[in-house]
Order: sequence, then C-alpha cells, then structure tokens
Amino acid sequence: MARVIVDVMPKPEILDPQGKAVAGALPRLGFTQFASVRQGKRFELEIEGEVTEDVLAAARSAAEQVLSNPIIEDVVAVTVAEDEK
Repeated sequence: MARVIVDVMPKPEILDPQGKAVAGALPRLGFTQFASVRQGKRFELEIEGEVTEDVLAAARSAAEQVLSNPIIEDVVAVTVAEDEK
C-alpha cells in the first residue's frame, strides 16, 4: 500500500493556543533555539496501487473539502510518503 501525507496548518491570522503553550514550555525545558511554534494536523491516506498525479489531486481535494476547515486552516502540503517514493 502507498501513502499520501496531508499537512494542515492554522491560517497565520488565527490564534494558536496549543502552539503558544508549546512555545512557552520549550525554553523551560532548555530548548531556547525556537522563536515560535504553530501546531497543525497530519493525515496519512493509504491507497492501493501507485500514487499518481490524479491520486494527489484527489487527496488535495479531499483535504480542502473534508480534512481541513478552510475558514481557519490551510492545506500546506500533499506529498507521497518518503518510504513510497
């Protein structure tokens, strides 16, 4: 089985309280390299057969219509899983 990865992130103008909480915790744990954090979602879609351009287009369409809330989120990537390339 092949896998397509869909990454969804909050739009830049949307507040991200989970990202803020993580950003606040990182320096307390010694991770001072990071200026900010945004938390998103990752979906792994398994398909039978080969990942084609049509499959990627269908995954993007599904991501825009079902997997994300287009009012507050952007679909930032639709890719083939690394082990499938």
